[in-house]
Amino acid sequence: MSIKIADIAAEAVKYNSSDIHIGVGRRVIFRVKSKLVPLQEVKVLEKGDVDEILSQFLTEDEIADLYSGKELDFARSFTSEMRFRVNVFLTRGTPSIVMRFLPSNIRTLDDLNLPPVLHHFTQLVQGFVVVTGPTGSGKSTTLAAMINEINYNRQENIITIEDPIEFLYQPNRCIISQREIGSDSHTFTDALTACFREDVDIILLGEMRDPDTIRTAVTAAETGHLVFSTLHTNSASQSIDRIIDSFPSYQQSQVRSQLASSLQGVVAQRLVPTVDGDLVPAVEILLVNNAVRSLIREDKVYQIDTVIETHLKEGMISMNHSLFELIRSGIVSYETALMFSNDPVTLSNMLKRGGI
Repeated sequence: MSIKIADIAAEAVKYNSSDIHIGVGRRVIFRVKSKLVPLQEVKVLEKGDVDEILSQFLTEDEIADLYSGKELDFARSFTSEMRFRVNVFLTRGTPSIVMRFLPSNIRTLDDLNLPPVLHHFTQLVQGFVVVTGPTGSGKSTTLAAMINEINYNRQENIITIEDPIEFLYQPNRCIISQREIGSDSHTFTDALTACFREDVDIILLGEMRDPDTIRTAVTAAETGHLVFSTLHTNSASQSIDRIIDSFPSYQQSQVRSQLASSLQGVVAQRLVPTVDGDLVPAVEILLVNNAVRSLIREDKVYQIDTVIETHLKEGMISMNHSLFELIRSGIVSYETALMFSNDPVTLSNMLKRGGI
């Protein structure tokens, strides 16, 4: 019996699954609220089954590229309500597929239970905002919420540069042009450089992958544009270090200076399992003030964690503080919070002082 990928996608939506895993020698597996759930209705897949699934959304040339050792990233819509980001890759010579569900309805920052201070970033005129966290932590969803808030409240020309395009925006008060690497431009750097000739106000850069892209993004922020982008790091200070360390040592002083003048904030987030089996964001927020700018210029990024802790009244939030509040509210267990903390000893001490 033929296995239809559209049917699997529909079943995933019914299960409220965030991801679909398809591979040889196992059943189709859904990720539902951080747990992996095998789809019992579908048999254990053989290589021919996976090849047949691939043929339903890849051309012969794309399949040949896959078997030559190339990973493929793209997005597919099965209906207006079923859009997925897809990664296809080889494992021990056999194909595997991972599909991430992309909701058609872009949720608001409030819907996502994110701190109100994030609205501040949607009101900026220029500068650099980085959203960071591990894969699956909701970075793209947070960025989409901020971009869509701008879309409904300001009149700007927004250009997104993505690989692949994830959330689809419906222009409201803004012009929104979405460009996909591979089909609309060759590289992130090419597309980002072209923005300077496209009367852009706000740029969403899906991911900063190399020094050229980072350099161009920082330059765009310095020259009067508002730039949003992502990194795969665990904290604000680690994100700043990652940006600086991606450059050769002889360029790092200049990069620190550029970053100090253009960076407006860093949002580091994790999705943490709740006591009732759901997921909730734990968020660290750095708002770049004069103290932070000085630390970046002076190569003292390691002190930024202390600045966050001592400026909570300004709207900054440390990851431990965010986890502390989730525990105090009874949303997340003590043990789970310690697992997701970057500094569990300090979190444990905070809880003891708080009588928790």
